Amino acid sequence: MPGTAAAPLPRPQGRARAAPQERRRRVAPLAAAPPARDEPLLRGIFEIDKRSCDVVLSGRRLRWSPILPESPTGDSSVALQAQEEIIEMKDVFSVKLKRRRFAGQKKGGTLLGITIFKCLNKEENKLTDCAVHLNNLSEDHCQSWFRHLKEILNGFHNRPKSLKVFVNPSSHKREATHIYYEKVAPLFKLADIKTDVTVTEYEGHALSVLKECELQAFDGVVCVGGDGSVSEVAHGLLLRAQIDAGKDTDHVSKPVRAPIPLGVIPAGTTNILAHTLYGIKHAVTATLHIVMGHVQAVDVCTFSTRGKLLRFGFSAMLGFGARTLALAEEHRWMPSSQRKDFAFIKALADLKPEEYELSFLPLQILQEDSHEDRITLLYLGSKDQWQKIQGHFLNVSIMAIPCLCSMAPRGLAPNTRLNNGSMALIVVQNTSRSEFIKHLKRYTSVKNQFNFPFVETYTVREVKVQPRLRSGPDAKENVCLNAEGNSPWNIDGDLMKEASEVHVRVHPQLIDLYGVNTDDLESSQVTCNCI
Repeated sequence: MPGTAAAPLPRPQGRARAAPQERRRRVAPLAAAPPARDEPLLRGIFEIDKRSCDVVLSGRRLRWSPILPESPTGDSSVALQAQEEIIEMKDVFSVKLKRRRFAGQKKGGTLLGITIFKCLNKEENKLTDCAVHLNNLSEDHCQSWFRHLKEILNGFHNRPKSLKVFVNPSSHKREATHIYYEKVAPLFKLADIKTDVTVTEYEGHALSVLKECELQAFDGVVCVGGDGSVSEVAHGLLLRAQIDAGKDTDHVSKPVRAPIPLGVIPAGTTNILAHTLYGIKHAVTATLHIVMGHVQAVDVCTFSTRGKLLRFGFSAMLGFGARTLALAEEHRWMPSSQRKDFAFIKALADLKPEEYELSFLPLQILQEDSHEDRITLLYLGSKDQWQKIQGHFLNVSIMAIPCLCSMAPRGLAPNTRLNNGSMALIVVQNTSRSEFIKHLKRYTSVKNQFNFPFVETYTVREVKVQPRLRSGPDAKENVCLNAEGNSPWNIDGDLMKEASEVHVRVHPQLIDLYGVNTDDLESSQVTCNCI
């Protein structure tokens, strides 16, 4: 039997399946000096898919090919069957020693080899995990390989080792707890990620925890819930950053960045942030983006009234979009799917315009490359040249991110991006109910939802929204036209009623979110001519 060698091993020859004694062969380092990323670290024999294979590990990849018998006739077709397979180490998120254990046995057991877990990118942006088994009965052999594999994985510094997790058990169909413990937690455990879990008990619970907890003990924060839950956690994370920086949290003109990334596990109704970050609502995909440390810088808005900060957020609607959410909140006793449909139909039945004055600092979009649909933002006129529009509007949207969802696969605001320092201001003027419904239906299609005479779109960096006041002898200061008082705002799926006049600013790349830029996802490459 061949012994340990200090030099690179020759390609093993012989039988297609090695005897157990051969599989126990010790592995030898292939280079004494620290290797380059592509230079071999180890070489040895493992049984993979019931075939004895010659396996080579480098810092960048793991590759193997079956050991085939020599052909006595020199037939080259036999060699062609020895197809080399490769795993890129950047796609590996865990490695474990595989042992056979008896029922109830938690430690020890007969060593069978090594199992490598990798992230597999399937169709439609979906990620999944798969396992590759490297079988060998030698303890020394496997321990040596295990140590080298772990060292390589530890070199991926973006990957979290400790996470603070918030689970909202009331989200959508009350399935967040099940999603976390059945789909998310096992992957975190497999990747050796430590977690500290808080199951929220009331609105604002996550915010209060984030203000007090030792954030420096974590590499990231994860929220399992809907858009409202994620918005609360993002707001709390950014608010904590201002507190730690010694800033006045009531008046935040230049906020500091969040110290650690935020991960979003979709467990709500629309899951706009999850769709925007992953291109799909899929808990395993979201989890693997977190495990793999895929981090994306994202713009965030501040919403203020009379100079006082109300909250941080990614998107907002008032008018129809806010009234629909308000109706849904009033009927939370209904099943989630029925509540959503009821609120939508009721808001359409009661459709009415609201009078606002909108002031904004505009930006202009120039499309440099029509083939790739890449855009560049330039300031239009003076940097402080405010523009103003006023009138009766059915809906107003202010969005710093594209806001993808199943009902709007191109996005509610496809003319903005995750991190280009701009917001989309979309204004729907008063029109008939039938025309407004035509506009809404366009969101579900590939047609331009803004190609209507009553829809105006602007690319901006600041917006001031002020409801018009009553006129006449009975008018009181700061009384809105709406009979119910202040117009409600829908901020990231969370209802805000406490303000009428609101100042919205966008702050470029203020927070890191686990995920990818949907501009790079194949399914999101849609030409938009809405500006």
